[in-house]
Amino acid sequence: MPTALADLLILDFSRVLAGPYATMVLADMGARVIKIEQPGTGDETRRWGPPFADNGLSAYFIAVNRNKQSITLNLKHPTGQAIARELASRADVLIENFLPGTMARMGLGYNDLRPLNPRLIYCSITGYGQYGPDANRPGYDTVIQAEGGLMSITGEPDGPPMKTGVAVADITTGLYAATSILAALHYRTHSGEGQYIDLALFDVQLSWLANVASAYLVSGKPPRRYGNAHATIVPYQPFAATDGYIMVAVGNERQFTRFCQALNRPEWATDERFATNPARVTNREQIITAIAEVMAGESVAYWIERLRAAQVPCGPVNDIPTALNSRQAQARGMIRSIDGIRMVGPAPVFSATPATIRSAPPALGADTAAVLAELGYSADQIRHFYDQGIV
Repeated sequence: MPTALADLLILDFSRVLAGPYATMVLADMGARVIKIEQPGTGDETRRWGPPFADNGLSAYFIAVNRNKQSITLNLKHPTGQAIARELASRADVLIENFLPGTMARMGLGYNDLRPLNPRLIYCSITGYGQYGPDANRPGYDTVIQAEGGLMSITGEPDGPPMKTGVAVADITTGLYAATSILAALHYRTHSGEGQYIDLALFDVQLSWLANVASAYLVSGKPPRRYGNAHATIVPYQPFAATDGYIMVAVGNERQFTRFCQALNRPEWATDERFATNPARVTNREQIITAIAEVMAGESVAYWIERLRAAQVPCGPVNDIPTALNSRQAQARGMIRSIDGIRMVGPAPVFSATPATIRSAPPALGADTAAVLAELGYSADQIRHFYDQGIV
C-alpha cells in the first residue's frame, strides 16, 4: 500500500530525542530520512545504556530511529560541508538541533541553503529558540520541565517538585516539529516556497500547560501540586484497592450519580456538599476520604467490573509490562518486531496510507557509501573520503 509521505526526502542533523522523534514520526508515514552523524561517534544515544539489543544498539536509540538511513559526515571539514549542501539542495526538509548559529558557521544555515533550494523547509530545534536572553543556553528536557513550570505542578502536594517519567518536553517538541513541518509542506504546495521553523523546547513546554496556565492567567493565583488528583474535577484520581490501584475519572454529575450507586452510597449524589463538581472541589478532603474508605475494601477487579458496568470511566494502574502486553495493545498491533528487535509501533492508523516500520534503526554510517554513490561520487572518491576522515 502507498505511504503518505513517500515522495519526501528529509535530512536529519538532530540527535538525542526531540529531533529524532520528529523524523521517526515522518519516516513512519513514508518519508525517506537520512540521518547525518559524526564519524566514529554518531548520535550519543547509541551509547545510552544498558539495556542494549543483540546488535549492540541501545534501547534508547532504538526507540526513535527506525525507518532511517545513517550516513557519517564530518561537518567541520570543507568537503563534508560541501556534501551536506549537495544533499540539502535535493531535500524537502532539514531538521537540526545545534545551538543557534552553529549550522551557519559551517555554511549550512537556512540563509546559506535557501538560495540553493528555495523549497527547503528548515526546522531548528533548540532549548530556548533563536533569540531571547537564553537563546545560547543548551536545552535539556529536565531543565525545561523545571523552568517551564511543569515540575512545580507535578508530585505530591507536600512533596518535592517532580519530573515526569518520560522526557515529555522533548517528545512534545518532536510532535510540534512534525506537525509544523507538515503545515509548511502544505503551504509549499500552493506557494512553491519553503520556510524556516524556529522551535524551542521552552516555548513548547509553556504551550501545553493548557488549562493550568489558563487558570493562572484568569485568576492570578499560582497553580499548586495536587499529586494524582485534579485541580478542578473531583473525584479524578487513583484509589487504593486491596491488591492495587484503580484510576477513577468522574467528569460530570451523571457519572458521579452512577459512581455513588456502584459504591452503594447513592446518598452522596444528593448531599449538597457533593452533589455538584464545584461543591466536591470545595469539600474535596471529605469526599475523597469517604471514597477511599469504601474502595479499600475490595479488589481492583471487583471495582473495575462494577464501575465499568455503571459506565464510570476507570482503569487499573498498570506497570509498563502489563500495559505493553495488554489485550488492547495486542489488538491494536502496538508492539512490532523487525530484525529481531521489538519496539512500540506507530500510533496513527490510516485507512489508505498506513504508517509502517520498514527498517530497523541503522548501524552508524550503514548507508554512507550508498548515499554518496547516489550523489555521483565514485568508489575511489568514497574510499578517499573514508581515508581522510570526511565520512
